[in-house]
Parts: sequence; structure tokens; C-alpha cells
Amino acid sequence: MIRAVWAWWRRRQRLVDTLVMSPILILAFLGGQLEGIPQTSLNLMLCLPLIWRRRWPRAVFAFIALVCFAQWLVQVPVILTDVAVLVALYTVAAERTFRWGLAAVCVTLFGGVLEVIQSWGGVTPGELKQNRDFLLAITVLIVGIWILGIYTHTRRAYLRSLEERAARLERERDSQVQIAMAAERARIARELHDVVAHNVSVIVVQADGATFTIDTDPQRAKRALETISATGRLALTEMRRLLGVLRENDDAGPYAPQPGVEQLTDLIDQVRAAGLPLEFTIGGVPQQLAAGMQLTLFRIVQEALTNTLKHAGPGAAGHVRLHYGDDAIEVWITDDGRGAAAGDDGRGHGLVGMRERVALYGGTVQTGPRTGGGFEIAARLPLREGARA
Repeated sequence: MIRAVWAWWRRRQRLVDTLVMSPILILAFLGGQLEGIPQTSLNLMLCLPLIWRRRWPRAVFAFIALVCFAQWLVQVPVILTDVAVLVALYTVAAERTFRWGLAAVCVTLFGGVLEVIQSWGGVTPGELKQNRDFLLAITVLIVGIWILGIYTHTRRAYLRSLEERAARLERERDSQVQIAMAAERARIARELHDVVAHNVSVIVVQADGATFTIDTDPQRAKRALETISATGRLALTEMRRLLGVLRENDDAGPYAPQPGVEQLTDLIDQVRAAGLPLEFTIGGVPQQLAAGMQLTLFRIVQEALTNTLKHAGPGAAGHVRLHYGDDAIEVWITDDGRGAAAGDDGRGHGLVGMRERVALYGGTVQTGPRTGGGFEIAARLPLREGARA
């Protein structure tokens, strides 16, 4: 409630300035300084401009200073409303730059010196001490008001900088959230594509085989249907695992772990069961890799074999080679089928997702047709310290 009232009060600057000016006029009236047209006009010219002091602080100060100078020229003694020049000085120091505040305080001090000179009473020791004390009091008052205005200006600038910083941090936080959400959506999209595309490709190949052999070779058709059933269950398990990542406070139970290098053998057997002859070799000294890198290797091989199943054509064979080096792990997936002639231009979602996965570990992927036919995918992942388990 108090903050709302204060916010409303700060928005009514003209009303606030009028209330600041009104007590000065009231005190001048009670002191008998508004008797007669000349005195009334002088008091009004000193006080009324204060209503616009926030909007035009320099112009208001200049006008009031000129009125005070005219008052000095006609030798009108100091009146209560002369305090308006101090209010205008504070406003310039608080609302404008230090240079303008310094100029305003110099003008005000000069006016104070002129007033002391005009009121100089004599040269006796007592009068000299009185004039010196009066000049010192005026100087302290003027400089004090100027310093108060500078402090107000500095504090307002500091508060504005804090507000701007808070707003900037909030925008940056929202931007980081958006970036994180986009990255997570991309990661989920890659996982969905790899899981669905591979398993559905195996199911389609087996279903086509069962369709052609169901009359001539029922046993082979039966094995194809069993492979379809097993592949469907595997796809369902992986989908449940992936969707489990998106759930919060889910009590449905544990999900299957992320596939890794050890599951490559099962993947090779699954593709062989789908009718694609495959050779799988491992070179170098096997190392224990981080789970994220193992998943990347598994998905690369999975996506490559999925493309082989879809595009290599009948009679094709493939070769998967995994090699552990001292500073990198490399994997090659090749086939002797139709390759790029099958219609894959190398810009599919699977290859894009493959490159995104490898880029997370600073690796590289090369894809393209082989000399003499077929297609090859070669990936290299550097073995940094963080990539090892």
C-alpha cells in the first residue's frame, strides 16, 4: 500500500512542486511580504517558476537568479521567498550533470557575495566579524544544498543502474531458458528420430520379407514376425525411457539405461536378423568411456545401419569397425549397396542429428559414396579427460 502511494506521488511531480512552493508563499503572506503590487509581484516571480523546476531546471534557475539580481540592483532587502534560488540550485544539481550544478552553485555564491557587499555596514572590528560570519554562513548553506543535490543525483543514477541491471539480467535469464529449451527439444528430437527410424526400418524390412515368404517358406515368415515383435518391444522400451526423462515426480518405476558401446553387439545382431549381412570388428585397446560418448557412438552406428537398411538395396552387405586410439575413438560404417543413388542426399534429419551429436564432443563426421559403390560414414571423437568415465 505504501509503495503504491509513493509511486502515485512520484508520478504527480507538478503537484509535488506546487506543494513545495506553497508554504514559501504562505509564510511570505504571514510575514507581511505580500502587501502591495511590487512586493507581491516580486514574490510571485520568485516562487511560481518552482512549479516547473523539474521540467526545465536550468531555465527556472536562470530566471530566479535574474530576478534576485534585479532585486539586488534596486536594493530590495533579502526576503523569505529568496529561498527559491536555493531550491532551484538543488534541482539543477539533482536533475542535471555535475557541470551544470557547478555553474549554478558558482552563480549562487556570487549572488551571496553581492548581498554581503550591499549590506556592508562599516569597518569596525565588530561589523567586520559580523559580515565575515554572514558570508561564511551563506557559503556553507549554498555549498551544503549543492552537495545534497549532487548526492541525490548520484543516488538516483545508482538506483537506475540497478534497475537496468536487474532488467538486463532478467532478459538474459529468459534468453538462457529459451536456449536451454531449444537445445533440449533438439536433443529429444534426435533421440526420437534415432529410436523410431531405426526400429521402424527393421520392422518394415521384416514385414516385407514375411509378406513374400509367408506362402513359400512359413518358417522364415514366422522368424520375421518374431523379429518384428522383438523390435517393437525394444522400440517401446526405448520410447518409455525417453519419455520418462520428460516426466516429473513419476512413480512408474525405473527405465532402461542409455545404450552404449556394449549394446552395439545387440544392435548388430538385430540388423543381421533383419537380413543385412554385417561384419563387426573392434581395434585398439578398449577404454571405459563416459555414458554420453557411448550413447553418441551407439546412435551413430544405429543411424548409419538404418540408412543402410533403407537405401542399400537387396544383396548388400555392411561393415562396422570401431577403433580405440590414444587420443580419439573412430568408427566407420560402410556398405556395398546403392549408396547415395538411393535418393539420400546426405541432408536428412538423421545425418544432421549425427553431426550435432559429434559436435558436442568436438568431433567430426564424414559421409559420402564410396569408390566402386556403396556408402561410408566415418566419425572421429577426441578422447579428452572429461570424455573418459
